[in-house]
Amino acid sequence: MQNTYQNLPEKFLERLKKLYGEKELKMVLQAIATKPLPSFRTNTLKITTVELTKMLRDQAFIIEAIPWYHDAFLLKNRSIRELTETAMYKQGFLYIQNLSSIIPSLVLAPKPQDKILDLCAAPGSKTTHIASLMANSGEIVANDLSRQRLYKLSANLIMYGITTIKTLNIPGQTLWKKFPEYFDKTLVDVPCSMEGRIVLSDPESYQDWKLGKIKELATKQKYLLRSAISATKVGGTIVYSTCTLAPEENEGVIDWILKKEGNAVAVEKIEIDKLDCAPGITSWNKPYNPQVAKTSRILPSTTMEGFFVAKLRKKKSTLSSLLHFPHAIEHHTNNY
Repeated sequence: MQNTYQNLPEKFLERLKKLYGEKELKMVLQAIATKPLPSFRTNTLKITTVELTKMLRDQAFIIEAIPWYHDAFLLKNRSIRELTETAMYKQGFLYIQNLSSIIPSLVLAPKPQDKILDLCAAPGSKTTHIASLMANSGEIVANDLSRQRLYKLSANLIMYGITTIKTLNIPGQTLWKKFPEYFDKTLVDVPCSMEGRIVLSDPESYQDWKLGKIKELATKQKYLLRSAISATKVGGTIVYSTCTLAPEENEGVIDWILKKEGNAVAVEKIEIDKLDCAPGITSWNKPYNPQVAKTSRILPSTTMEGFFVAKLRKKKSTLSSLLHFPHAIEHHTNNY
């Protein structure tokens, strides 16, 4: 590795070399050395994209449309701070959000009148997007164990004019008991090691990186996902996402759930027109279930953070296995 990256954890760099080919590695390292361009999406509950783009251009903001999502834009000539100082932002006309973070909500594809669970919701970027996609209708339960983060979510709901969301503050691993097979669709955007957000110029983004933390998080992520599946109706959709590159937290979690739930769940291929994603890797120290190749990796770039997204379809009830082994879930509820 070049001396430029010597401040990054050595083990992290070793894993990148193992994870990516030469071309991809060069792209990832370039992204780590460059802060992504600011991006945002229209809050269509308050304003149309046509109206918002006109207002932005009238105030000399240079924006670039995103080909795979008509309500999202890159900001080319101003900072995030300058954008937050505008009346447009203060009135809740737009939500500042990395482009990668927009993808899970699109994959979930919520419809008006759906019953939706956002298992790890705060501070609400995806929750508010889901509400926007549902035109402020249907039912959304937004859960998070952090009360402080829930306060931020509640403030966002007011700012963005959302009235259909009920917030909860309970461990995600046991939420299925309160809502057994109740939701049409569930988003599980889990707490993760955030490798996809590492920026060389920001030591805080990588100073706490540890391999042991990845393993600890992966264990908790597995039980959050399992709870989400059991809170979802048979025939429903579960979207699992992270902002990390670590296979243990991505494909490894999906491989684990396929072993645990057998043919009760299946991975579905993610298809968003004009969005370029890499397929999930099929092995990391051991081979994974072939279905894992249907998951999607978004490589870090100058416009997008590194992300992982998996779409699952629930084929059969999963309640019986959890009801017979409740301690398998309860043991892993600390801190999440």
